[in-house]
Amino acid sequence: MTPVRLRRARIGVFGCFATSGFVMGAWPAAYPSIEARLDLGEARFGAVLLVVEIACLAAMVAAGRLCDKVSSRTVIRYGGTTAQALLFVPALAPSYETLLACAVVYGIGLGFVEVSMQAQSVELERRYGRPIVSSFHGFWSLGGAAAGALAILVFSLGVDYRALLTGTAVAAAIVFACFTIPLLEAPEPIANGTHLDGRPVRIGLILLAGSAAIVFSAAFVEAGAADWANLHAARVLGAADSHAPLSYTVFLVAMTVLRLVGDPIRGRLGPQRSLLLAGALALTGYLLVIASASFGGLALSWTGWALAGIGSAVLMPVMFSAIGAAGGTGSDLAAMSMCGSAAYLLCPAVVGLLAEATGLTVALIVPTALAVAIALAGPIAVTRLLGHRASPPEPVGAAAPRGDV
Repeated sequence: MTPVRLRRARIGVFGCFATSGFVMGAWPAAYPSIEARLDLGEARFGAVLLVVEIACLAAMVAAGRLCDKVSSRTVIRYGGTTAQALLFVPALAPSYETLLACAVVYGIGLGFVEVSMQAQSVELERRYGRPIVSSFHGFWSLGGAAAGALAILVFSLGVDYRALLTGTAVAAAIVFACFTIPLLEAPEPIANGTHLDGRPVRIGLILLAGSAAIVFSAAFVEAGAADWANLHAARVLGAADSHAPLSYTVFLVAMTVLRLVGDPIRGRLGPQRSLLLAGALALTGYLLVIASASFGGLALSWTGWALAGIGSAVLMPVMFSAIGAAGGTGSDLAAMSMCGSAAYLLCPAVVGLLAEATGLTVALIVPTALAVAIALAGPIAVTRLLGHRASPPEPVGAAAPRGDV
């Protein structure tokens, strides 16, 4: 494959991740308005969000199999584009019951787009012959941040949230469809025979389970910040309303920046040392956050969240890259995505129940312990994954572009 073809495909994946992130960022911006319009209350609105996550998890199974059968490009082009357009569906729901049905449809779309994008990104990285996946995740975060900023602007101008979501859905579907045009076709056979007759051999169940545990831990560490950083600042550290939201912002900015620039670092360190260092940084960050309750206050807490964000930045990209390098199928990547989504689903309940019984500072020991597990077991899991191959993949550096897009 020519360098120009690979560059175009990479631009396409950048665009798909950014557009998907934008849609995902626009949806939460409308939460308060949807809840108020339908007078749902916290319990019923929480049920809607839970239905979205469950539908997303269920769809990932089918999405992985479809990627294996018809290629991730086909799934992205049709399933992914449709998923972006589905954003307007929950916005226009006239009742709680209709909103629940819409949540199922929307969640299915999310499952398809997440798995197919991951499959496309790891296949592109394999053909490049060097780490490039982290930057895709960085663009997803940038898309989400852009959507949040746009929502603040349009709401300040008095624009109704339904107009925002409907406009976003139409524009995102068109843009997303354009970015799918240069994407890669079906995976190429791997030189050492891991792929037979163009179809990948499945990774062993034990290897897959170990990798899934690391992905779950990585997502839980990330979810710990998303769900509890601001609440910890407000309730434990007594931060003012204007300062408390900065805790997760610090984490998110640190994670996004590192993802955008982290691929060369990953390439230099290798996947094993990258996981070890990332896990250690996430662990140090959480320890500082826990310590901030006794001394240091917000300043120490923000330092901790920044370190945790830097550590979290490469955890998921490293694991998805390793699965792809080991010849993983779309179904394997779907299993990893499901574990990550399950962690986001369980984190509020696990940490919340423990916090109710012992306090939020103590409850943050759960993601802290998982960061320890990543640092210790992550390098072993990646080594065994890559050792699953009898020999390394045929170098593609000669065909790959030398410069970044």
